[in-house]
Amino acid sequence: MNLLSAQQIKEWDLYTMRNEPIASIDLMERAALACVDWIKKNLTTRQFYVFCGTGNNGGDGLAVARLLSQNGVNVKVFILESAKRSPDFVQNLERLKTFPDVPAWVLTTESDFPDLADDVLLIDALFGTGLNRPLEGLSLQLVNYINRAEKKVVSIDIPSGLLCDRSSKGQTTIKATHTLTFQQLKKAFLVAENEASIGCPHVLDIGLAPAFPAMADSRFKLTNNQLISAFYKSRGLFSHKGSFGHALLFAGSYGKTGAATLCTKACLRSGAGLVSVHLPQNSVNIVQTSTPEAMCRVDAHSERITALDYDLTLYDSVGIGPGIGTKQDTAELVYKVIMTYNRPLVIDADALNILSENTGWLSHIPPYSILTPHPKEFVRLFGDSTDDFEKINLALAKAEDLSVIIVLKGHHSFIAVPEGKGYFNTTGNPGMATGGSGDVLTGILTGLLAQGYSPEQSAVLGVYLHGLAGDIAAEKYGMNAMIAGDLIEALKFLDLRV
Repeated sequence: MNLLSAQQIKEWDLYTMRNEPIASIDLMERAALACVDWIKKNLTTRQFYVFCGTGNNGGDGLAVARLLSQNGVNVKVFILESAKRSPDFVQNLERLKTFPDVPAWVLTTESDFPDLADDVLLIDALFGTGLNRPLEGLSLQLVNYINRAEKKVVSIDIPSGLLCDRSSKGQTTIKATHTLTFQQLKKAFLVAENEASIGCPHVLDIGLAPAFPAMADSRFKLTNNQLISAFYKSRGLFSHKGSFGHALLFAGSYGKTGAATLCTKACLRSGAGLVSVHLPQNSVNIVQTSTPEAMCRVDAHSERITALDYDLTLYDSVGIGPGIGTKQDTAELVYKVIMTYNRPLVIDADALNILSENTGWLSHIPPYSILTPHPKEFVRLFGDSTDDFEKINLALAKAEDLSVIIVLKGHHSFIAVPEGKGYFNTTGNPGMATGGSGDVLTGILTGLLAQGYSPEQSAVLGVYLHGLAGDIAAEKYGMNAMIAGDLIEALKFLDLRV
């Protein structure tokens, strides 16, 4: 699904109004009903203070206040005065006036700010996605006042002060507990720097025309089940192990054989027909015992991988990096693999660290190789960024310059492809923040490449399935107790989910 900008979301509203057809005020009512339905199902508070601006976001807030009152909830409304009032705000204010049990006060100075009772829950409907500059004046004072109160806050569509499509780093925003956003996640919700602002986001379907996103021009996509299902390949009745490729992994060193084991198991579970792993001598017994389905290429060195004495073209895909260390002879092996293999590689972990110390090698990486750095590895490879939006643009630029695919790992991992577009992943959870999760991803990606998926498909599908496995594991074990091996176990159930 195309990820839309604030302007495109506004156009989506207009398209829906023209083609359903539905009046703007009625679409606002639909959005408010969705918010109230969520609040009724998820919150037990019986007293709400609703803070409204005078634009359409404020109109949403007025409608929410009226509907909550109709559901027997004690509601008070506070309107941040402004010279401009949108037509839908004005109409909803007139509707609210017919509800005498919902008092409304206009805030014109800081002295008008209300005392906040201990049991009150705040609803933020001050500013929506149309905001294009930092808060100032009375609006800034009000947001600071709300944040200092440390109450639970539900923001409507987007936390006030947060910019939808560019960085708000260092700026004042509402610190929401929950954000009820409409129809799809906003770009601002997909970057770590805004975590404290958005709290827990919830996407509410308000019935916008489903055909519109595909018509919009966007360089960014949100992965979803529809996109992934279009990539996913079913197995033919007469398939055999040779139909699904032979993957080779370079992994492990003394003390880090676990990385090789996790990577190998994940590669097998991803569906590769055959999996071989190049290991130090001392790691072979561990991997052969824990993963008997895999074959081993045994290095001459007892504790790390150092030598390549066979033909890499025998393999349909190659992944390199988990747990291999960064010793000089291992680095020389990484260089030889890069220079020898003429198909896309999967490059992770210590192989990325080696590349960061030998940046001249980056230009020799086979086209459409998949690099999977976590944030610190990304900085070591490509330099630091002032904010997460700049980091995304840097990933896009480097993907284009080097003709590689970059998977910037994290919550909502970002996948940059050489054509200048990127995908934000929508699966996964914080329970995956545990040692070995990246090794599992490397195995999945290498296995998908071996099966004949394109590098772009492998990256997008692999990251999505990796996160989906994490979601299944979280349901079973809880986020705090999850370990990387749980992701591999969960891979067994993914055919049921895609």
